[in-house]
Amino acid sequence: MSFWSYLAIALAGTGAGLINTVVGSGSLITFPTLLFFGVNPLVANVSNNIGLVAGGVTGSWGYRHELTGRAATVRRLIPLSFVGSVIGASLLLVLPASAFQAIVPVLILIALVLVVLGPRIQQWAAPDEGESVPAWHVPAMGAGVFVAGMYGGYFGAAQGVLLMGILSALSTEPLQRLNGYKNVLALVVNVVAAGVFVLFARDEIDWVIVLLIAVGSFVGGIIGARVGRRIPPTALRALIVVIGVVAIVKLIWFS
Repeated sequence: MSFWSYLAIALAGTGAGLINTVVGSGSLITFPTLLFFGVNPLVANVSNNIGLVAGGVTGSWGYRHELTGRAATVRRLIPLSFVGSVIGASLLLVLPASAFQAIVPVLILIALVLVVLGPRIQQWAAPDEGESVPAWHVPAMGAGVFVAGMYGGYFGAAQGVLLMGILSALSTEPLQRLNGYKNVLALVVNVVAAGVFVLFARDEIDWVIVLLIAVGSFVGGIIGARVGRRIPPTALRALIVVIGVVAIVKLIWFS
């Protein structure tokens, strides 16, 4: 590849890091870019996943203030993302891509419905004054985070949309705080999946691509945290829906 192709991949990494921090689905920028330059799809998927870890670190750090005092919730959800991502990354190594990709658009569509209806669902499910949060919220959220982790370990694109749909429908916390949860959980998924790939799929890793995307996404995560934390909840929901629809169109008609 030429200097300009390397530059384009790095810039795609910056865009992916920004979008991953604000919404999710950054892989819908980097993955098609790599395919455009002739990179093998499996190599592109694996190398992209590893490179985007850097953006997950800066994006999560940028949302640290939103997570102040919420360590217990984070500790409860992280193991579920961890186990799910191990399963998802393992499936990528043993199953044909079509086996799981067939249900991806459905998962994203469900996530978008949850994002749009999130406020009404929250209002319906919110406890009355003096009552505690319904007991079913915790296991339901845990199951959703696990499924999102498995999906993210397998492919990763739009896992942020899926997570935000689940979290916004089952939590009464502010949307920006949920975005902070999303960034941390998505980072866990990417780190675990990257570890599985490094251990068991070294031949599928292009370290030049990893470096280019890592540098770009590192910068993009910083920018995304500064931008995303200033977006009003309504605008953030709208952005999530737009990105999700683009993801569905891309996966159904252009895969």
